[in-house]
Amino acid sequence: MPAAFRPLDDKVSMMSNDSQNSHPHNDESPFHNVAAIVTGGAKGIGAAIVRRLAASGASGASVAIVDFDAAAARALADEVPGAFAVTADVGDYTVLSEAMEAACIRLNGLDLLINNAGWDHVQRFTDTDPSLWDKLIHINLKGVFNATHLAIPRLVARGGGRIVNVASDAGRVGSSGEAVYAACKGGTIAFTKSIARETARHGITVNCVCPGPTDTPLLEEIKQDERAAATMDAIVRATPNRRLARPEEIAEAVAFFAAAPAHVTGQVLSVSGGLTMAG
Repeated sequence: MPAAFRPLDDKVSMMSNDSQNSHPHNDESPFHNVAAIVTGGAKGIGAAIVRRLAASGASGASVAIVDFDAAAARALADEVPGAFAVTADVGDYTVLSEAMEAACIRLNGLDLLINNAGWDHVQRFTDTDPSLWDKLIHINLKGVFNATHLAIPRLVARGGGRIVNVASDAGRVGSSGEAVYAACKGGTIAFTKSIARETARHGITVNCVCPGPTDTPLLEEIKQDERAAATMDAIVRATPNRRLARPEEIAEAVAFFAAAPAHVTGQVLSVSGGLTMAG
């Protein structure tokens, strides 16, 4: 485990006993020498996470951007030092297995998995059909299962690590027009807690960030539908902060869990401007 992969609060290593006595220089990122995979990392929240992990350039993380959009992933990799692109459909176990193998060879291992890949389509449940349900489950839930299943043995071999799942507040409180999406995200929350229990003995923490409505290209795509746009406007008015979240704000929450003490596991954090206030 990289000695410099430390919690943000006290800079004490959370990855191995050997590194508990070493401290980084003040200008060193908590992600120095960390090998990270970010699924769905090419755009929106994922791109903000990639930038946040690699923010310190040479002292930041090495990041594999695993995304279905090859062109966008390559463009971001060209922009961010220490990042590179790997094309994959996260819902296809065989394809993702090959992609993660290639990524981990280049990274020389794995310390951190961010399950961020997601997709949504806003429509009343009774107007949808099984083909849409399958696509939503394929990306939003199977993608998390697949990447986590492939990552855990690598993290165990490393002596520990971190998994951060990006779900949604829709999975905590439900959302009209997003029934299947919300079910997937609720499943991701439950999956986070279950895997946290299973992997704690291996020094792996598993936590979950739940964004509220966030200003991303996907949201802009969703808002092309007049009814969906009206719904989003109403949500913003109901939010105490009276605005959408910014991708960078979600990335900060992800970074917190990625470098939090080992005793922080199985937790869920909403980033919604107060729209939801779950206890």
